[in-house]
Amino acid sequence: MKHLIDPMDLSPEEIDDILALAQDIIYDKDKYSEVCKGKKLATLFFEPSTRTRLSFEAAMMELGGNVLGFSSADSSSSSKGESVGDTVRVVSCYADIIAMRHPKEGAPKLASMVSGVPIINAGDGGHNHPTQTLTDLLTILREKGRLDNYTIGFCGDLKFGRTVHSLIKALSRYENINFVLISPRELKVPEYIITEIFEKNNIKYREVTSMEEVIHELDILYMTRVQRERFFNEADYIRLKDTYILDRAKLKNAKEDLVILHPLPRVNEISVAVDDDPRACYFKQALNGKYVRMALIMTLLGLKGVMR
Repeated sequence: MKHLIDPMDLSPEEIDDILALAQDIIYDKDKYSEVCKGKKLATLFFEPSTRTRLSFEAAMMELGGNVLGFSSADSSSSSKGESVGDTVRVVSCYADIIAMRHPKEGAPKLASMVSGVPIINAGDGGHNHPTQTLTDLLTILREKGRLDNYTIGFCGDLKFGRTVHSLIKALSRYENINFVLISPRELKVPEYIITEIFEKNNIKYREVTSMEEVIHELDILYMTRVQRERFFNEADYIRLKDTYILDRAKLKNAKEDLVILHPLPRVNEISVAVDDDPRACYFKQALNGKYVRMALIMTLLGLKGVMR
């Protein structure tokens, strides 16, 4: 039984297989409409979510399966003091696969140790978000036609941004990718990303504080919001929340084929005036999330060869 807790749990070959399956689903949705008939997905979301939870549920329903679960800790027995382990042991009696989001780093890993069914980490604190990473990779592949040989800029909250950490890990295994890290000093990527990913693997990276300084170099710009829920100090959040705002003026110096990504939700960091720019791909990215989760569910359930 395989779980997905960290993007590094998947080999590059396994990622390629999932992305290829997701693209086949896009091209022929009807072929997969009953693959998960009789199967149940449990969504255990101890932390609020819109896109991730709904895309998991839509993915399972479009595969012909069913969904059960909860959308906040308050509506689960954790509000009574039940441990994550006990919750997962019980739910794995009722479902065939579990997608779990939790505010504490490592909670999905703990769940995988006691679960009787595959666990998918749908985000754990500021640590990992591997299904968003698969979503990002599918979007890059569809927009650029490749997963190597480009310069990608990550902008905003790189300290607490689990989507950033996950994507950096995944991209570190592809050739000739230059990483440009754009953030205020207080929100720099964690030191382990520098030492264990970049320096250990001799990967090119640069840390800067100005988006305008580097936007003309980028093939991909990955914007992130400053996450209020990760701050202990409200004053620090208010001071940093509008550090970077992507608008039409900044895009004048960007490449014509720039790909703008954002894991969403957006607050102020991308002007709505950018939404109509052909380089804005974040809503396509959200749609791709459904298809890649369909492919992942099929893969973890061993249903890749079962089609209508």
